[in-house]
Amino acid sequence: MEKGHDSCSMAASELYTKFARVWIPDAEEVWKSAELTKNYKHGDSTLHLTLEDGMDIEHKLDDKTKNLPHLRNPDILVGENDLTALSYLHEPAVLHNLKVRFTDSKLIYTYCGIVLVAINPYENLPIYGSDIINAYSGQNMGDMDPHIFAVAEEAYKQMARDERNQSIIVSGESGAGKTVSAKYAMRYFATVSGAATEANVEEKVLASNPIMEAIGNAKTTRNDNSSRFGKYIEIGFDKRYRIIGANMRTYLLEKSRVVFQADEERNYHIFYQLCASSHLPEFKNLKLGSADDFHCTNQGQNPIIDGVDDAKEMCTTRHAFSLLGINELNQRGLFQVLAAILHLGNVEIKDRDSDSSIIPPNNRHLTVFCELMGVTYQDMSHWLCHKKLKTAQETYIKPIPRLQASNARDALAKHIYAKVFNWIVDHVNKSLRATVKQHSFIGVLDIYGFETFEINSFEQFCINYANEKLQQQFNMHVFKLEQEEYLKEQIPWTLIDFYDNQPCINLIEAKMGVLDLLDEECKMPKGSDDSWAQKLYNTHLKTCSLFEKPRMSNKAFIIQHFADKVQYQCDGFLEKNKDTVNEEQINVLKASKLKLDLLVELFQDEEKATSPTGTAAGGRTRLSVKPKEIRPGASSKEHKKTVGCQFRNSLAMLMETLNATTPHYVRCIKPNDLKFPFTFDPKRAVQQLRACGVLETIRISAAGFPSRWTYQEFFSRYRVLMKQKDVLSDRRLTCRNVLEKLVQDQDKYQFGKTKIFFRAGQVAYLEKLRADKLRKACVRIQKTIRCWLVRKKYLRKKHAAITIQRYTRGHQARCLVKYMRQTLAAITIQKFQRMCVQRKLYLQKQAAALVMQTILRAYMARQKYQGLLRNHKAVFIQKHVRGWLARQRYKRSLRAIVYLQCCIRRMKAKKELKKLKIEARSVEHFKKLNVGMENKIMQLQRKLDEQAKDNRVTSERLNCLETSHAVESEKLKVEVSKLKGIEEEAKNNANRVTSLLEELEKLRKELTTTQKEKKTIEDWATKYRDEMEKMVAELKEQNGLLKTEKDDLNRMIKEQSQQMTEKMARALAEETQQLESDLNEERSRYQNLLTEHLRLEERYDDLKEEITLSVSVPKPGHRRTDSTHSSNGSECTYNSEFAESEESSRHGEDVTRGMDTSLTLKLQKRVTELEQEKSSLRNELENKEEQFQRARVRDDEEHRKSRGAELEYESLKRQELDSENKKLKHDLTAMRQSLLGNAGAGAGAPGSPPYKVLMDQLNSSCEELEVRKEEVLILRSQLVSQKEAMQHKDEKETMTEPVHYVEDVHKMKDSGAITQAYLGLKETNRLLEGQMQQQRRSYDNEVEVLRGELQSVKEENNRQQQLLAQNLQLPPEARIEASLQHEITRLTNENLDLMEQLEKQDKTIRKLKKQLKVFSKKIGEMGAGQGETISPGQMVEETVRPVNIPRREKDFQGMLEYKKEDELKLVKNLILELKPRGVAVNLIPGLPAYILFMCLRHADYVNDDQKVRTLLTSTINSIKKILKKRGDDFETVSFWLSNTCRFLHCLKQYSGDESFMKHNTPKQNDHCLSNFDLAEYRQVLSDLAIQIYQQLIKCMENILQPMIVSGMLEHETIQGVSGVKPTGLRKRTSSIADEGTYTLESILRQLSAFHSTMCQHGTDPELIKQVVKQQFYIIGAVTLNNLLLRKDMCSWSKGMQIRYNVSQLEEWLRDKSLMLCGAKETLEPLIQAAQLLQVKKKTDEDAEAICSMCNSLSTSQIVKVLNLYTPVNEFEERVSVTFIRTIQTRLRDRCETPQLLMDTKIIYPVTFPFNPSSLALETIQIPGSLNLAFLTRV
Repeated sequence: MEKGHDSCSMAASELYTKFARVWIPDAEEVWKSAELTKNYKHGDSTLHLTLEDGMDIEHKLDDKTKNLPHLRNPDILVGENDLTALSYLHEPAVLHNLKVRFTDSKLIYTYCGIVLVAINPYENLPIYGSDIINAYSGQNMGDMDPHIFAVAEEAYKQMARDERNQSIIVSGESGAGKTVSAKYAMRYFATVSGAATEANVEEKVLASNPIMEAIGNAKTTRNDNSSRFGKYIEIGFDKRYRIIGANMRTYLLEKSRVVFQADEERNYHIFYQLCASSHLPEFKNLKLGSADDFHCTNQGQNPIIDGVDDAKEMCTTRHAFSLLGINELNQRGLFQVLAAILHLGNVEIKDRDSDSSIIPPNNRHLTVFCELMGVTYQDMSHWLCHKKLKTAQETYIKPIPRLQASNARDALAKHIYAKVFNWIVDHVNKSLRATVKQHSFIGVLDIYGFETFEINSFEQFCINYANEKLQQQFNMHVFKLEQEEYLKEQIPWTLIDFYDNQPCINLIEAKMGVLDLLDEECKMPKGSDDSWAQKLYNTHLKTCSLFEKPRMSNKAFIIQHFADKVQYQCDGFLEKNKDTVNEEQINVLKASKLKLDLLVELFQDEEKATSPTGTAAGGRTRLSVKPKEIRPGASSKEHKKTVGCQFRNSLAMLMETLNATTPHYVRCIKPNDLKFPFTFDPKRAVQQLRACGVLETIRISAAGFPSRWTYQEFFSRYRVLMKQKDVLSDRRLTCRNVLEKLVQDQDKYQFGKTKIFFRAGQVAYLEKLRADKLRKACVRIQKTIRCWLVRKKYLRKKHAAITIQRYTRGHQARCLVKYMRQTLAAITIQKFQRMCVQRKLYLQKQAAALVMQTILRAYMARQKYQGLLRNHKAVFIQKHVRGWLARQRYKRSLRAIVYLQCCIRRMKAKKELKKLKIEARSVEHFKKLNVGMENKIMQLQRKLDEQAKDNRVTSERLNCLETSHAVESEKLKVEVSKLKGIEEEAKNNANRVTSLLEELEKLRKELTTTQKEKKTIEDWATKYRDEMEKMVAELKEQNGLLKTEKDDLNRMIKEQSQQMTEKMARALAEETQQLESDLNEERSRYQNLLTEHLRLEERYDDLKEEITLSVSVPKPGHRRTDSTHSSNGSECTYNSEFAESEESSRHGEDVTRGMDTSLTLKLQKRVTELEQEKSSLRNELENKEEQFQRARVRDDEEHRKSRGAELEYESLKRQELDSENKKLKHDLTAMRQSLLGNAGAGAGAPGSPPYKVLMDQLNSSCEELEVRKEEVLILRSQLVSQKEAMQHKDEKETMTEPVHYVEDVHKMKDSGAITQAYLGLKETNRLLEGQMQQQRRSYDNEVEVLRGELQSVKEENNRQQQLLAQNLQLPPEARIEASLQHEITRLTNENLDLMEQLEKQDKTIRKLKKQLKVFSKKIGEMGAGQGETISPGQMVEETVRPVNIPRREKDFQGMLEYKKEDELKLVKNLILELKPRGVAVNLIPGLPAYILFMCLRHADYVNDDQKVRTLLTSTINSIKKILKKRGDDFETVSFWLSNTCRFLHCLKQYSGDESFMKHNTPKQNDHCLSNFDLAEYRQVLSDLAIQIYQQLIKCMENILQPMIVSGMLEHETIQGVSGVKPTGLRKRTSSIADEGTYTLESILRQLSAFHSTMCQHGTDPELIKQVVKQQFYIIGAVTLNNLLLRKDMCSWSKGMQIRYNVSQLEEWLRDKSLMLCGAKETLEPLIQAAQLLQVKKKTDEDAEAICSMCNSLSTSQIVKVLNLYTPVNEFEERVSVTFIRTIQTRLRDRCETPQLLMDTKIIYPVTFPFNPSSLALETIQIPGSLNLAFLTRV
């Protein structure tokens, strides 16, 4: 360790000045920080210091050494990733740096040179996921933050590059996390390398963990799951550096724990798991119970571990046994042996006498032990209490005392357990053993660290001996690396003095060393621990300074180890070193009667003293060493090695293995003994740092040049110390000149090739100079700014004073003018006011006089008026009374006269009536006497009747008169009575006048009273009115309030409705967004499946090629195929190449059956992952073969019949079609009539014209059908004539084997013309048959459509009736309105439906017309060819020559014709051998796609389904082939992505689908496909395009990946802004790769190259946007991930650099018009992280702002950035722990994934929007450079 007086290059007085900070020792915190309050001067004996808590102290210096306390590093260096980067390298600096990183930054890993220091956080951290593994994969050590994955990556990289085996040495105390670190290292290897076999070795190792923890881990006072053994795991790799196997070696098993446990500790977990599972049926025979019932498990008094369920752990252990291939029988045997150990520990041995012992008979536990082990009770009980002594002649059996018997019992239990442990380890190794040759390996050593306890025995001695060896190897390796670094940089090499522990190792293992003397003492018959101790004292006490004797003991010794002095107790050393077991007990176990292979394997090679067990009791621990396998011919001496000798040999083998590898070191530190998360105990940490060699590394580093900076880093950091003239173009020369001026002592630094090396303390001195320079500059800047501010303030004040004066004077002048004006105004006001008062008094007096006069005159006028009125009213009354009395008298006289007249007239009438009656009686008498006078009588009768009638009328009149007279008389009587009453009343009125006058007086009085009451009432009314008005006002006010409340409520309701609307809209948007995300997820899942399918296909092809190369392929024989096989097969995407490969694989399988079985099994094992896919393909192939065989059998049967039968069948088939057409015609006619009937029913209704149009279309279709029918009849007649001509030839033919028709025709004698004619007719027949079937289907569809329309008409009719019934119930006005509305709706729907039907019919008719024209041309050509042939009768004798009919020259239709044999040439020239660069530059974009589609159009034009299928499948597979061959070439992948999309768009654009034809020209619509629906192939092409897109993204990612970190993070785009301090991490020589430095410009140039290439290839703009979005996501994700894993990049200046770089990327997007593609949004997390680095981070407001700003970052990412934030300058501050906790509290409710890093493997789902081409196919010209002359333009 360096001291204060020699730690820097300048005098102590220059460093130990006021405000300098130092470290002073402290009993509690080990080291405490203090600050000097006074400058130190040479010769001072004390330092004046102030502690951090404000206490002032005086620190006394050592009188002898005068050593000053250690200086503290600047705050800017605190928290470094590498401890060796600290300027002052000493123990307090190391301890403080670890504490700051662990407690403040929550960083558990720190480098110390080549050592990774790992502190156990006692908390699960999200830093071990696959995303972290991917981030560290391929990175150099030191580029990222310290991590176990960085060490593992370094080991893996060096193994692959240097082809040298590696080792990772993990050490530390129990509970420090050694096992977990080793497990994570193995997980890293398995993830980055992959497994070469079908089983993942890492998974098997993890499966073995529960087993090894159950049998090798136990609860101690320091750890609940402490590993009580060490292990070295070798992970094997093949030549491709994939894991192929593993092997485990174990060391130092603590066997004594089987029989002894200290307080609060437990035995091995497996025993408690067995006891917890004793209730299970399969464990009943073990006769176990609770763990408290057994001596071996109840000594610690604490059998329960909190949070651990032993029964569940037992299930896990058993499951792991099964996974590793240990069957149920062996498992039962293991549990049986382990249960026997528990019962053996409970066997009680009693004293027989002082020299012998005995086991009571029928001991229950011994009985169970014997039953479980299959031995006899007598033998075992006998040899537990006796031993056999052998001499040269005789053998004696001697009883042993109880103590020795108990020790022998415990030794047997430990021996059995050690055997079980070794057996399990062997079986684990068998399961992990590699099946192929191992090329290299990486070893992971998980072993105890240095141990020291209050009582240390043989176990601690061996452990510390092993750590001495490991420390020596570690020191030599560190020294070697230092030397390599110096030699590489070509700086003068000086020998560094470091601690060499070889003397300590010699003391232990050399001749006459501790182990040698111990072995010698063990050989002595009467050797003892005391005598051995005396030999040690005599041999080493005076000769070795590392050996000491305790003052107060003669049975102990002290050894000075590299870490500390350790005192060992000699008691038990000899017994533990001998480690013997009774041979007869082993023989009894060997003689077990149980038929268990396990027992045989456990004790098959047992010898006397070779068992790794011991008989000594007491001591803290017991250990075992797994011995090497013994050679059969070895001597007996070799079998009697002691434990120490065995351990020394095993350690030598381990060191030999480690020395043959490149070591990597991981030191695990336990921060506290209470297992509190992120709690740092300095005392415990310092103990472990001293013990694990970290401080020794620091000392070695400090002895040389620990600080190392590159020239560029030094220039960037200390540019402020240079003058402008010092800056040269050569950075190295500039740094040299500056350093020579700054540091005078040239020994304190050295210049290497790429770095500057500094002694310890020099960086702190340079930082001090830099801080002083910056401080001076700050002072000068402050001085200037303060002067400027003060002067500016003075000028502002001066200007303000002048302004105030000006305004004040103006204000005073205005006040004077205002006073004068106010005075004048006051006089004028007084004048007018006085005049107003006097005039008002005069007007008041005048008004009063007028009022009085008015009142008086009015009173006098009213009195005069009242008198006149009374006289007038009296006269009026008298007049009316007198008139009334006269009228009454007149009326009475008149009534009396009239009454007298009536009485007289009545009397006269009665007399006349009597006279008439007498006359009537005389007439009747005369009538009797004069009968002859009848006629006259009749006349008279008539007259009488008339007169009677007149009489009746007259009588009626009389009656009316009488009635009226009676009424008048009554009225007169009433009037008379009234007159009488009036007369009496008049008499009475005269009497009443007086009374009325009296009443009048009373009324006047009442009037006066009433007026008073009226006035009172008016007053009350006025008061009431006022109250009512007040009440009304209040009511109005309340009404206003209510209106206000109403308005508020309305507003609230409106706001709520608006909020609800917005909420619904937001919910709808969220739902839409969720649906879109679900769609994207589904699309992404589908595309990932496509990627996986492609990967499996590629691997399948690779495996198939390997199989083909590994076996001898027989010569391919000729294989017959049916000519109709291709047309009958399903339209799948497999092409002929795939079929050939399948055929070759079948041949290979046939040959493989005859080969060696082991080779077959090996090959089958390698393709297990694809077995299911292969089986499905094989089943499909077998089905195809069965179909092919059935087709061949069917063809055989058909060929055995006459060829006439075939023609008859065709004739019958055509007749069937004819009858079917008639039936369809009949149905069509019936449908037409029904439609006409419906139209006639509604002839007057609107909507009938569309029906007429529809009928016209149907009639035209029927006419075309008739024409086509006539053509069919003509062709049928031709077929019949051909049949008659060929009949006699067919009758003579016999078929011997099934062949197809073309071969049969060629076998005829006249094969020339007949073959040609027959082939033409068959082709015509096939075409016509297909056309007729298609026509039939189309007419069936039409009929179904018409039926559906009829049904819809019926439904509409029913609906109209229902509506009519409903309308009848409505009022007339509503009924008329509803009827009109319904009628309008109905007519509109009918018109729309009919127009849609009309369009469909027009489209169908156009299509049928085109097909009819095509087939008419073909039929015409065929007819012309047949017309020139001879008659059928002459065909037998004469040869019919084929006639070539020349085609007419016609316009180019946008089709290319090729022959089938030219298909391979087409694919080869257009796809496989095409160079994208020439096509992209010279030709139109997408030309290959257009050419392929034009060829496909011709195949569709000729209706050749086989040609269409083979062309499509060949195209697809050829594109896959070229991409597999050149998939890493961006231009090739981009070119074929563009052409695949264009080919897909062409298939859509010319498919005939109306949705894709909207943008077509009429000519393009004519070029649509007419015969085939290629929708299935469109899906296949879409899948292919997705695969190409994903390959394009991977290609771009591989190109961009090396540029991103360097360009976005490391390169200084804005020069001089960052001033980043270098990390100082001394990377390993092998880790530094010579790579070019990329800048942001490199990234932008590469992006522009990608964009221009895709544009040249004609890639769709939407697809380019998706590619750019994916590019920017990769850039943002990789940059952010590296930022989160690099502490040196988290600073304010780096945030500015990142934001500038992002702005440059955005500018690039604007230049390319891609701002709306979504690429900018992918950079949002990176932008927010950069903003987070720059914002203020102190107050709660800052925390709130950060939480609202960083919505795209997860909580873990925000906290990680805040923890990693590192100030670059002294003026910046670190983020406080309180602030980080505030952030965590505020973000606690966020629902997000705990993942720290962004997933860089995500590929956004791609879509291919339809993009029609405006290019006309007929205008495309094929250049000659494509070598496609065999294509013919059609």
